[in-house]
Amino acid sequence: MVRLNRIYTRTGDDGTTALASGERRLKCDLRVEAYGTIDETNAAIGVARATLGSGAPELAAILARIQNDLFDLGADLATPAGAPRAGVALRIQQSQVDRLEQEIDLLNAELSPLRSFVLPGGAPTAAALHLARAISRRAERLMVALNAIPDETIDAPAMRYVNRLSDLLFVASRWANRRGADDVLWTPGQNR
Repeated sequence: MVRLNRIYTRTGDDGTTALASGERRLKCDLRVEAYGTIDETNAAIGVARATLGSGAPELAAILARIQNDLFDLGADLATPAGAPRAGVALRIQQSQVDRLEQEIDLLNAELSPLRSFVLPGGAPTAAALHLARAISRRAERLMVALNAIPDETIDAPAMRYVNRLSDLLFVASRWANRRGADDVLWTPGQNR
């Protein structure tokens, strides 16, 4: 269990932060950027959940599970493979990826077919989910860049999870737009 008695520690005043292994890294380190962007994704999903109200309990439950998973993913990224505590590290599991895929299929089954690319917008919940999707794509790019660095390996399920996450957030945004009926569609060259 996590226990936080003090919010400020002053240990980061020098521009560093501690990974789960205890190793200190600069706050601009790519690993810190990656799990920080996962945290930002989580916050954007929180905004989307706050706009839902009580009319979509199934979507609220999906988003709540994802927010919890994103803390797991942050812990995964904060513990480099081979780090002293890596043997007991919290890691994203394939079962979490599988659940995302099932939820994508569940939401997508209720959507009207796409005729064009979708512009971010529509209902407030949909717009917030589009923002969360864009942030999760940035997190994925950071994770890919981090994974390309020798000795900074990220486990495959974590990479798959963040890739599926953006798909789910896209489908969820359409679902929140009255099952796609209120999607804002791109019109190529409209303003030429």
